Parts: sequence; structure tokens; C-alpha cells
Amino acid sequence: MSAVIEKQAAVVPAAAPSLISRFATRYNVEPSKLLTTLKATAFYSADGEVTNEQMMALLIVADQYHLNPFTREIYAFPDKKKGGIVPIVGVDGWSRIVNEQDTGDGVEFVDGPPSNNHKGAPEWIECIMHRKVREHPTRIRERLIECYRDTGPWNSHPALSLRHKAFIHCGRIAFALVGIYDEDEAQRTIAGQLVGTP
Repeated sequence: MSAVIEKQAAVVPAAAPSLISRFATRYNVEPSKLLTTLKATAFYSADGEVTNEQMMALLIVADQYHLNPFTREIYAFPDKKKGGIVPIVGVDGWSRIVNEQDTGDGVEFVDGPPSNNHKGAPEWIECIMHRKVREHPTRIRERLIECYRDTGPWNSHPALSLRHKAFIHCGRIAFALVGIYDEDEAQRTIAGQLVGTP
């Protein structure tokens, strides 16, 4: 009888490591220090308060998309209105996500004519993403007049910023990437909350 019990015990799978333990192991950090470190480095918070629940939400998204919060492939703003987070993926994170798609089959860019301002950046940039499982590629055209913001990156490198915007939007559509934002989108979301817009 005891042999049967021992045999049954041997086939019971070990408990899966917690999300925090997995991240701590992946980045060789003590689990007790992981949340504290990421709260201090992976969040933009005006009052400096980040809850464990908000931090866990960020780790869940980072885990889903295989992103590294320590290199700022992903970071977040607290979502004051809903109590959650606004996860922000930097261009390096978007590049990782797109390049890890098994069905991806290449990316192309097409520049429009130069604009009369913004350092001659193109009026538009089109990103074309090919997928092995689709006959036609996904094409997204982003226009400078619609995307430009009076910020450091857009003022110093408008063409590169527009290229990033086209790449991110095209990747989102081509591979159905949801629940993550680029920094421009996140800042608009937070600004909307501050002025009370939905």
C-alpha cells in the first residue's frame, strides 16, 4: 500500500514557480529585491507610490511579451483612473516583439516626399510587414502632421520618430498586439485623465 502512495506522490507535478521567482531567476536578482527595484525604476509616478498590484500587472505584461523591464523595453505609468497601469513598450521592446513572431517574414519602409519643416522629415512613412501566413502584407502609413509632438525626440529626430511610430502601429495591426502602448499614446492617456476626459 505504501508503495502505491509513494508512486502516486512521485507523479504529482511540482508547483510552478511564481512570476516574481521566475523574473528574479531570469535576471539573477533576489526575489525580495525585485519588486522594490522595479518600483523605483520601471514606473513614472508623480507621487512615487506604486502598489504591489500595479507592479505585478507590469510583470504579467512583460512576461506575456518576453520583455525586459530592467532595460526599459517595458515600463509603466500608474493608471490613476482605473487603479491599474498603462504599460509602455519602448521601440526596442516593439522590435523584440515583432522579431519574435514566428510568422514574420520581413519589414519594409517607404518614405514620402520631404516636408517643408521639421528638418525635412518625410511627410509620411509607410511600414510594410510581411507574414508567412498571409498573401498580402500589412501596410500602415503614418503622417508627420498627425504624429508630431513638441517633445525632445520629435524635435531632434522627427524622421526617426515617425519611422518608429509607423513600425509600432504596423506591428500592432499585423500581429494583433493589444494592451500595450508607445510613450506618446501613454502620455496622451495620462494627460486625458488629468483633465478629466474619458
